[in-house]
Amino acid sequence: MFWTILIIFITQRLIELGVAKRNEKNAIKQGAVEYGKRHYPFIVAMHVLFFISFIWETAVFQRGMTPFPALVLTALVLTQGLRYWSLFSLGRCWNTKVLVIPKTDLIRKGPYQWIRHPNYLAVALELFLLPLLFQAYLTAVLFTVFNAVLILIRIRVEERALKEWCH
Repeated sequence: MFWTILIIFITQRLIELGVAKRNEKNAIKQGAVEYGKRHYPFIVAMHVLFFISFIWETAVFQRGMTPFPALVLTALVLTQGLRYWSLFSLGRCWNTKVLVIPKTDLIRKGPYQWIRHPNYLAVALELFLLPLLFQAYLTAVLFTVFNAVLILIRIRVEERALKEWCH
């Protein structure tokens, strides 16, 4: 079960990187301005290190699945729903980088009607729930903290960019 779930999540990330690259090229053609170049490599590194830590901790401690797998799996599925609802709501504007196309309207559909940064919430939940499912507690706590620090930086950068360029 571990390897199946891990491969699903890694495959999702790789597909998302391909979509992000396509969207980045499209945004640049439309005159996009990039913000947050300095913190972006740290976000990429954090996600790679998350998977390494998750695999390592699970292999070393071999605790197995959580005693309440149905609850955590349900939460993960709901989190995936929020994540993809967010991505599809942004459509071609979704990216792993902060790219702002000048003079565009903010997207306020889907979960963006109610939550300012729903994708970041979904990622935070994933980084906690996925290791929790296999009792990788150190990974769950460490990467929840690392992600919180990076997301706070990123949200400040993103909000400044959106305020400057969007209606």
